[in-house]
Amino acid sequence: MAVSGDTTLDQDNEGTVLEDLVVITGFSGAGKSTAMQVFEDSGYFCVDNLPPEMIGGLVELFTHGGSKVARAAVVCDMRGGALFEGLNAVLDDLDARGVEHRVLFLTASEATLQTRYKETRRRHPLAQESSVAQGIAAEAAVLEPLRERADLVVDTTVLSAANLRRKLVREMLEGQRRTRLTVTFESFGFKYGPARDADLLFDVRFLPNPHYEPELRPLTGLDPRVVAHVAQEGKLDAFYTRLEALLDFLLPQYVAEGKAHLMVAIGCTGGRHRSVAITEHLAARYGSREDLFVERAHRDIKRAG
Repeated sequence: MAVSGDTTLDQDNEGTVLEDLVVITGFSGAGKSTAMQVFEDSGYFCVDNLPPEMIGGLVELFTHGGSKVARAAVVCDMRGGALFEGLNAVLDDLDARGVEHRVLFLTASEATLQTRYKETRRRHPLAQESSVAQGIAAEAAVLEPLRERADLVVDTTVLSAANLRRKLVREMLEGQRRTRLTVTFESFGFKYGPARDADLLFDVRFLPNPHYEPELRPLTGLDPRVVAHVAQEGKLDAFYTRLEALLDFLLPQYVAEGKAHLMVAIGCTGGRHRSVAITEHLAARYGSREDLFVERAHRDIKRAG
């Protein structure tokens, strides 16, 4: 268990009201450590790997006369072993006691979680004697009830650490929660399978394909020469006219509905040329809007052409 933040207690002063308690949980490898750092940087008293049964005691400490802790964040996850399964009951107790709290749940695709474990060479807490995939599956069964009661669910599959930090600041630390809709524009190649978790998916394989031009094939949609080739017949501008009108209508509807995240997937054959160019265009167009937090991802751009 790791503790960070200002732990000063002054018994001569009256207790500070605990204004915000954030419980961070979710899949191992989904970014909980990064999330805790966001709250720590914002002045929260933070505890990592806290057994759920200790949350109640921590709340008592924070409301004790002399405590100066007004905001706290705790990470509870499968590192707590069998104790972790008691987190739901602890949250129920906080509800019954009228303790203001929020639950942040972090998730990612199974493939992403496996890749992260391979890169860090860490052992999954539920895969001591089995594969990482089996550990993730076992973890999912335990976590599902917590996901359902979370105030905010963040899928970090396509989020860099920097983007995750910005998203949490905007959605959990700036005034009202979920004041912005996070829109992820993602390019992908149909030859490598459909985009995962897409809310809106557009097939742009009707546009001129730079793959068949030898001088353009090694390039990507980030290169203006590729963009010029895709736009040469006028179909791209016509597509933008219709697509942008549709998005201009839909996005405010999603914001009004309170939707937290929207995935817009753009697919071409290989995911390197046409879909990349369009994803970049859309991210640039909508990135300046005050009601949106825009991210971009290129799933297949590094694959061989």
